[in-house]
Amino acid sequence: MTTTLVRAARPLGAEPRDLLLRDGLVAEVAPAGTLTAPDGARTVEAEGLVALPGLVDLHTHLREPGREDAETVDTGTRAAALGGFTAVHAMANTAPVADTAGVVEQVWRLGREAGWCDVRPVGAVTTGLEGQRLAELGAMADSAAGVRVFSDDGKCVFDAVLMRRALEYVKAFDGVVAQHAQEPRLTEGAQMNEGAVSGVLGLRGWPAVAEEAIIARDVLLAGHVGSRLHVCHLSTAGSVEIVRWAKARGVDVTAEVTPHHLLLTDELVRGYDPVYKVNPPLRTDDDVRALRAGVADGTIDVVATDHAPHPVEDKDCEWSAAAMGMTGLETALSVVVQALVEPGHLDWAGVARVMSQTPARIGRVASQGGSLQVGEAANLVLVDPAARWTVDPSAMATKGRNSPFAGRELPARVVATFWEGHATVLDGALATARPAEAGSTWTR
Repeated sequence: MTTTLVRAARPLGAEPRDLLLRDGLVAEVAPAGTLTAPDGARTVEAEGLVALPGLVDLHTHLREPGREDAETVDTGTRAAALGGFTAVHAMANTAPVADTAGVVEQVWRLGREAGWCDVRPVGAVTTGLEGQRLAELGAMADSAAGVRVFSDDGKCVFDAVLMRRALEYVKAFDGVVAQHAQEPRLTEGAQMNEGAVSGVLGLRGWPAVAEEAIIARDVLLAGHVGSRLHVCHLSTAGSVEIVRWAKARGVDVTAEVTPHHLLLTDELVRGYDPVYKVNPPLRTDDDVRALRAGVADGTIDVVATDHAPHPVEDKDCEWSAAAMGMTGLETALSVVVQALVEPGHLDWAGVARVMSQTPARIGRVASQGGSLQVGEAANLVLVDPAARWTVDPSAMATKGRNSPFAGRELPARVVATFWEGHATVLDGALATARPAEAGSTWTR
């Protein structure tokens, strides 16, 4: 383990402090300028930088196994480290689907071997994501990966009886079902948000009620069985109101929003550029304002990337044939700063809450989501709040080039990322992966 002295950083945007990272933990915290680096320690000068607990993403598509042409665990976690993430939850829609203990352990071990951040596999709710019968939830929970989040993301668990059974099942090991809220009949053939723009463009609309109807059903089910429900990528004002209603009545529901739904609207689809094709679709300006307000008042608990890389040929085509999805790991923090911090919806402590602490709590990742206190795991990111940078997808670590922010200038930049005391990013560039632990090798 290395020892690092971070000098004069501003934890959660507060007064400058020195932080000593030793043996994977935060060993000391003291007023700026009062700690001395031990012999052999690295010193990181962090004056003017904000220190946040390492970011935790509840919703990442790493594509491996099966779609290594789009992304791998290694390339995806490199992107995560550059974005300030020290843990990501890898979604189950791989090939084969992560619906058994064997597949989730494979993904988990690939993450350990890569060494860029903690990879927490998400287990499928149903076998093969087919919505017919429950997957091996208990076996995945008991595996070395210790799965606690289950989702058929990309598809909705639309059978109410099956959803109820899943919610009941995960209670036994304190798990959570993360629902992709999309009523399939109402969205069959849909191409973009249903509204004025879809009417002008002649594209089949994706109504807000298709999302809201599933959320309404599922919060009632979760309340009925007394289980935890997490709602993936809220995108409409109505969805925010339903979650707010459910929380007021004591339902154990949490919800996430993506960075792109906090900043972009369906007006961008007017140019038919498939980079803006995403599930759920970009909505209206009124929806964006409601989503921002939902984060500000705590109705929406988490900002999650829904990082969805695709090969160029799956996006560089006509709109109707293009795949849905956007990359997000390397831009998420900056977009949150632009959408929520600069307008005054969140301060830096609020950013830590929605991008680190609450996602770690929902995913039951005890080693993540701290508050930079002595004795906690040394997972942290240093951010330059004064930086401005222009998004260049060709320079990113992810294999995906489908960033909706290409060419856009964004605020704030990740300067350094530490995962359990090991610097994975320094001076805004990848440093070194954390060495694999003894016995962690994996042969496929």
